[in-house]
Amino acid sequence: MKVLTKEEEQAHYNATVKGGTIGAVVGTAVGGLAVFAANRRFHTFRSLTVPFRAFLVASTGTFVSILAADRASYRYDLATNPEKRRFIEDEEAKEREFHAGKSNLQLAKEWAEENRYPIIFGFWVTSLVGSFALVNRSPLSASQKIVQARMYAQGATLAVLLASFAVEGADAAKGKGRWETVKVLDPNDPTHKHYIEKKIHHERYAGEDQWREMVEAEEARINERKQAAKAKAAEVD
Repeated sequence: MKVLTKEEEQAHYNATVKGGTIGAVVGTAVGGLAVFAANRRFHTFRSLTVPFRAFLVASTGTFVSILAADRASYRYDLATNPEKRRFIEDEEAKEREFHAGKSNLQLAKEWAEENRYPIIFGFWVTSLVGSFALVNRSPLSASQKIVQARMYAQGATLAVLLASFAVEGADAAKGKGRWETVKVLDPNDPTHKHYIEKKIHHERYAGEDQWREMVEAEEARINERKQAAKAKAAEVD
């Protein structure tokens, strides 16, 4: 972990404040334009109080300011911390290596497994809209149509949710998410066409394997020093 000096802390603070200020200006301008357009377009919006409309503009500026300040802080940290930048680059390289030997179907399946809950929520919204469009043709009252459409959507979503739980249980039983043998490009193959099997460890949280990588790097340095010492001793003899 890099220890910052007072000058570096101040520079980091200035970069964060600058990014947040720019974000606040842009967010407030966008919020103001949106409120102005909605005020001219919708009668219901014009019935809102002035303080509430001002709150909408200010909250938009605040939200964008927080995001911009966070991004500015992150960019400054990467620009001034080469160790962290190398770590992120190594993680991205490992991610590319991990996905290199997989088919599009496998990648799609993994993406669906990692994003199963957003998919379920999207499926619920889609099924609700589709169910309402389906029952809208029936000679029922509006309230009955809404209730019936919601029942159809809940039934379909429950089926998808149960299927998701079944997949999640199967993954847990197989120990997926820890160690997995995958096919990657052979680094010793100049044609980059030959694949070899490699055991990959999936991190449960970011940085879990950092200690392992530090130990491997230290062992490599120790071996290099031993080899250098042996070579020097051989020259003396």
